[in-house]
Parts: sequence; structure tokens; C-alpha cells
Amino acid sequence: MSTILLKHMKVYDPAGGRDGALADLLLEEGVVRAVGRDLEAPGAERLDGEGRLCAAPGLVDMHVHLRDPGFTEKEDILTGCRAAAAGGVTSLLCMPNTKPAVDTPETVRYILEKAEQADARVYVAAAITKGLGDDGELCDLEALREAGASAFSNDGRPVVDSRKMAQAMRTAAKLGVPVVSHCEDLYLSAGGLMNEGRVSRELGVPGVPAAAEDCGTAREIALAAAYGVPVHICHVSTATSVALIRDARRRGVPVTGETAPHYFSLTDEELRARDADLRMSPPLRTEDDRRAVIEALRDGTLQAIATDHAPHTPAEKAVFEKAPNGAVGMETSLAAGITWLVRPGFLTLSQLIRLMSTSPARMLGLHAGTLASGAPADVVVFDPEESWRVDPDALHGKSRNAVFKGKTLTGRVKATICRGRFVFRA
Repeated sequence: MSTILLKHMKVYDPAGGRDGALADLLLEEGVVRAVGRDLEAPGAERLDGEGRLCAAPGLVDMHVHLRDPGFTEKEDILTGCRAAAAGGVTSLLCMPNTKPAVDTPETVRYILEKAEQADARVYVAAAITKGLGDDGELCDLEALREAGASAFSNDGRPVVDSRKMAQAMRTAAKLGVPVVSHCEDLYLSAGGLMNEGRVSRELGVPGVPAAAEDCGTAREIALAAAYGVPVHICHVSTATSVALIRDARRRGVPVTGETAPHYFSLTDEELRARDADLRMSPPLRTEDDRRAVIEALRDGTLQAIATDHAPHTPAEKAVFEKAPNGAVGMETSLAAGITWLVRPGFLTLSQLIRLMSTSPARMLGLHAGTLASGAPADVVVFDPEESWRVDPDALHGKSRNAVFKGKTLTGRVKATICRGRFVFRA
């Protein structure tokens, strides 16, 4: 591990109360050794921010699809982590809808062992039911945890059986592991390609009603309230789900939630072009929903921004009506947050870093999301003022289905340090 000295940086560390004051950072032997003024380290690798660049704890993305094992033509653990590094993400939670599904200790260990050489720290969300089946039996959650699983989820689909979901939530609580829930009523969403509403009707495209997500959110909240165990709601996209979570938290129900950059930046109006890269689950919603999601980030109803990074091949995304859902987003997430949340004045830069690093690290129980002395040397360096156009062909992962392709964003990652070494430099 090399020694790295970051000079003249605007340091943002919500956990440590640093809010943009100029400082130097000394990283040594894989940890943060010091943060202060006029630090020196002879022989260290140096990067000078010239009072312009910002340094913050590496981003923690708690919702990523690495597609490995089984779908490595779309992405694999190493390429996914290269994309993460290019976006300032140093820790990520990978979802279990692979082939085979992450429903055995062997598959958990396979991912963790392969990730040892990757450019980001990989944590595993293991499956709740075997094969992620709607009617499948519960996995051995204790064995999955012992193998290294950091969360449980059937992401991509919900756990349909409420009794099994309740049992999983109670078991996970005893193990101290979060349950990460994809909320969807499959009967309501069946056949839908985009948000059900004015745009879908004008296009003649089958829609997914907001109620499909809202019913799922309501069930998970009811289970958490009934049994007094926590649940985390994935990719919140509707105003009603926001209201349900806000009310539950006010009542003391142990529910947390995340949203993704595309839900606070884009709406279903984007689908008029019939571009399959903009199809995801849940779908892009209305302007009212977008504004509700932003307010939920402002008032603490939602505690994290995650990407739901979902790579697919160009051939899969070629036909709008037949394409699978999902878009890649780790390389653009910080810039999207700056562009749509910080620059318009909805959030401060420190609040954005809290949502993208400090808070998700805390929810996952990771020793990350801080630049305190002795913390892991995981750092993102970025220019909050640089504008750039998203070119899918310049991305670092395998797939090109970028949700913000062609758009001009503000804020660009200039370097990423993970485990005390540079894993990305622009």
C-alpha cells in the first residue's frame, strides 16, 4: 500500500463535521492517517486540489447488479467495480438475481473471493427464497450470513408470500442483517412497460400503475410495524410510497428507504422517444412523483441515494417493447446529484455526500463513509463545477445502457482511492 497525500482539498465529511473547509489528507497503510493543514509526507503520491477540487468519503452504493455469476456478457465483478471506481463508488452492495441466484453459501463466497482483486469493496445481498422464486422455500439465512452475506433481498421481484417475508425479516433482525425489499404488486404491474398515466395512454403502451409499488411498500411497512423489525425499501419512485414511509417513520416504525438518481431527475415524458435504455423497474414516474422524491431526500424520509446499476447488452435493449428493465448509473450518480439536487439548491453538497456515503454505510453496518483518523482510505476526489456530456462509449463497464446518455451533467470525479490506492484517475 502506497502513501498518498491529497493537498489543498475542500473536504466534505458529514460524519466528522467537515463541510468544505480547505485541508490536506494523508492516507497511509490503507487508512486515513490525518486530515489537517500543511501536512507533508516525503515520497508520497500527491494530488493537489489547488483549492478547487473536493475530497469526500468514497461513495457507498447499496443497490448494484454485477450480473456475475451467469450474465457476464452484461457485466462481471471486475468490470462493474471499474465502473464503480470511475464514479467514485468504493463500496457497493450487489443484488442476488444472478444465475445461479445468490442463494447458497458457495455463491456468496465465489463473489467475495473474486471481488478481492476488484477496484471497489463488494458486499453481497443474498436471496431470501431459493432461486428467488415466488413460491420458493426460504433460504438458510443463517448459513448465508456466516458465508459473508451483508443483506438479504429478492431484488428484481418481491417476496410474494407475506408469511415468508415476515419470517425472513424476523430472522434477519436476529442476525443483525438488513432486509432490502423490492416493493411491487406483480398482479398490478403484469405486462406494463412504463408508468401508467397520460404518456403511456398517448403512446398506447401498457402501463405499470403507481399502486403496484405503493401496495408493496404498504405491506412491508405493515410487517415491520407488526413484528417490530426493520426493513429497507428499495428504489422509491412514487409520491404515495414517500408518504407511507414518512408516516411510518413518524410513528416509530423501523423503515428506511432509498431512491435512485433517475427518479429525482427524469419523468415518464422521457419515454416518448421509445428508448428502452430509459425503461426500468419501477418505471420513471410523473413530475409530481419526482418532486415528492426530492422532498423526501430533503426532509430525511429517504436516507440514501443508490443507483440500481443494471447492465444489459445493446441487443437486449434494441427493441422497446421486448427489452429488459434497467440502466447503468454508477459513473453518473454523483454528477446527477450535483446537477439536480445541489445546483438548484435542494441539498447542500455535504447533505448529498451524507446520502451517498455516510448514511448507506451506516445502514449496512460498514466501516466506511467517513474520513476520521483510522478509517479506511476510501476517498472520492471530484470537481463540483466541471460540466461534461455523458458518452456511453466512454463508460468503464461492459454495457452502454446509460440512463443519462447524451445529457450534460455538472460535477466530475477526478480520482478514486480504495484500500489506500488509486483505482481511478481522470
